[in-house]
Amino acid sequence: NFSVERLVVTPADDTTIPPTPAEMELDADYRLRIQQAFEGLSVAGPVGAYQYHGRSADGRVGDISVISPSPACVTISVLSRENNGVASEELLAIVRNALNAEDVRPVADRVTVQSAEIVNYQINATLYLYPGPESEPIRAAAEAKLKAYISAQHRLGRDIRKSAIYAALHVEGVQRVELAAPVADIVLDNTQASFCTDYSLVIGGSDE
Repeated sequence: NFSVERLVVTPADDTTIPPTPAEMELDADYRLRIQQAFEGLSVAGPVGAYQYHGRSADGRVGDISVISPSPACVTISVLSRENNGVASEELLAIVRNALNAEDVRPVADRVTVQSAEIVNYQINATLYLYPGPESEPIRAAAEAKLKAYISAQHRLGRDIRKSAIYAALHVEGVQRVELAAPVADIVLDNTQASFCTDYSLVIGGSDE
């Protein structure tokens, strides 16, 4: 694994009863950093190197994007794991210091580190079911798939697509879905990340 250690997102707290264990980096994020570790050995400025060093700077870094708006200018956007994803000034300073180290940043590169722009949205849907005795298990299954989609899309540059929301909600037992919000696809660039502030799933009855 290129001697890449798993990052700590939230340190353990032994003062609580019972003691609170440390929150560690998720498997998917850890695997991604391991894949980028080889590029991290380079100081030639490849995107993967900046991503690796940026992600490895602190366990609170949820995602990193790298764009070069002009030659020798690099803009790094940071998505935090905390709250809605806005990176604090403290976290930005940590990432900035990591990326400006002499063995990381090419001499000619001017690196700007900024927080991701968070785009808030809500999901409001009504589920119409096939006739049957139990509606709550169907609603719960739809909610679980919707939450998984919301979580997966809370990354830089990942759009929120109505078609994907419909697909998530069309679990077994659902005949049709009426989606009141969002009213259109939410298209994001690599400096932006979505954040679902609220969602509502209502059972609208059964269609005969």
